[in-house]
Amino acid sequence: MKKYDVYGVGNAIVDIVTEVEHDFFEKNGIEKGVMTLVDERRQLELMKVIDMKKSKLSGGGSAGNTVVAVNQFGGSSFYSCLVANDELGKFFLDDIRRNGVDTNLNHEDCPEGHSGRCLVMTTPDAHRTMNTFLGVSSFLSPEHLDEQAIKNSSYVYLEGYLVASPKGLAAMKEAKKIAERNKIDVALTFSDPSMVKYFAQQMQEIVGASVDLLFCNEEEAMIFTGTNSIAEAREKLREVAKRFAITLGANGALIFDGDTFINIEPYAVKALDTNGAGDMFSGSFLYGITHAHSFAEAGKLASLASSRVVTQFGPRLEPQQARSVLADLIP
Repeated sequence: MKKYDVYGVGNAIVDIVTEVEHDFFEKNGIEKGVMTLVDERRQLELMKVIDMKKSKLSGGGSAGNTVVAVNQFGGSSFYSCLVANDELGKFFLDDIRRNGVDTNLNHEDCPEGHSGRCLVMTTPDAHRTMNTFLGVSSFLSPEHLDEQAIKNSSYVYLEGYLVASPKGLAAMKEAKKIAERNKIDVALTFSDPSMVKYFAQQMQEIVGASVDLLFCNEEEAMIFTGTNSIAEAREKLREVAKRFAITLGANGALIFDGDTFINIEPYAVKALDTNGAGDMFSGSFLYGITHAHSFAEAGKLASLASSRVVTQFGPRLEPQQARSVLADLIP
């Protein structure tokens, strides 16, 4: 019996969630609908032109959201990340510990500097656009991994955003190497179309011969495989992933369990904020397959959980909401 269901490696980010109008992006030279890495000066410029009084702070980071979801559903997780010895760093660590996630960090021992933060801009059509300043998180490296915790995990979960940092890429490679050496399954999320598009070589290096479980959306799947349809992409993905889940937005998801393609039906909801939907899908899916549920059952759970998270602002459910999802779905 493993101590942890999931060992996550990713950026430690505090989200600043705010609402903007459609013309905000053109006025301020922002590419809509993707995650863009920015320096601190650029992010501070944007924070001056939004209504910070109506903005909300929340724990974030792609893999951070996922491991929190695993725990909220009743699983156990460890998270390797890096924050600074500042107020946002304390906010982030207090938040994941409050959700029962173990970590490699003690706040007092963290480096000086600025913790990572992400300006999450949502529009009335529920699309989210992110401008991220990584801060000290860009220095996450192999030294921040905990080999014993990896050995004590069922899955290692790698955040695709890390390919944008040379040290982050090195941490991903080392975590995968440790996992493979100890016969631990490796899961990877592409995280964002921009990571697949602009860091294609680095992403290929991480995928390598294969990964055990891949999470992506339909756009990322087609960019990575160089195809123009999901039908083509899914066949290409079988060459590099033993199993995978492709989220299809309002159309549900497509899952490959190693033998069979499984169509996961969507749950019709009115979306307010799609930020965190993919992270929630991964977290609830990983919870499902590490707790004796089939890929089809885990996919149904993930579809319901992600449909719930998009009906509110912010990338996470509250613990009681996660329990409600389980009660609605699993006897």
